[in-house]
Amino acid sequence: MQIAFLMAPEGVEQIELTEPWEAVTDSGDKPRLVSTRPGLVQAFHHLDKADTFPVDQVVTETSADEYGALVLPGGVANPDALRMNKDAVAFVRAFFYAGKPVAAICHAPWMLVEADVVRGRTLSSWPSLRTDIRNAGGEWEDEQVSICTVAPSTLITSRKPADLKAFCAAFIAEFAKAADVAAGS
Repeated sequence: MQIAFLMAPEGVEQIELTEPWEAVTDSGDKPRLVSTRPGLVQAFHHLDKADTFPVDQVVTETSADEYGALVLPGGVANPDALRMNKDAVAFVRAFFYAGKPVAAICHAPWMLVEADVVRGRTLSSWPSLRTDIRNAGGEWEDEQVSICTVAPSTLITSRKPADLKAFCAAFIAEFAKAADVAAGS
């Protein structure tokens, strides 16, 4: 199954990209980096530039139909830039409408707020997003991992890089369930 990783051209927190990417690869699925521009994505270690990663597809040239699930890595600048791009927001929303699982960590739930998909859902995030999530109709909780299924989709969220091991295990399990359902198992 192909898994989309949506990122802005710069600002993603590197560890929130690389650890989930490795978890997807280790599970036998195929991660694909989707961004708003072709070329390279500049990752960060907090506020310092880190590595760059090649974009596989531009968001305007793909759709949720090509993927089984979506991962939204955080970093403060990454979701802040993405939520200003109507195509990126529509891409995220499409996963929810299609009933495909979505995983988001740290500041990435800003994209969920912008896509108007948090109403009636319980989720975790970096604590500073608490008010944004509540104002968008969601319920915020300070948990290592939150799994919330509201038909037709499942949302897996987490607070911060220290939660990555639990976050990756949870979304890999949920993605596998979704793949089994899609395959008719």
